Amino acid sequence: MQKLFNVLSVLAFIMSAGMLGSSVMLYSRLPGMITRYADSITGDVTGKVTEMIPDQIEQVMPELPTETGLPIPFP
Repeated sequence: MQKLFNVLSVLAFIMSAGMLGSSVMLYSRLPGMITRYADSITGDVTGKVTEMIPDQIEQVMPELPTETGLPIPFP
């Protein structure tokens, strides 16, 4: 019975150490993961916006005149 308890205590220690190690690793790598994710989202949004804006500008801008009239006289 003592051997069973010793094995269970060793397994519990291994599980606790593994959880502690994985928590420290996740905590130390989390800022980098967030930065990479934010950069990828920013790049995707920037790409989509640059695709959409020229079409929107072309629709809104009036045609430029090809010829002009006489100048306005001074009083």
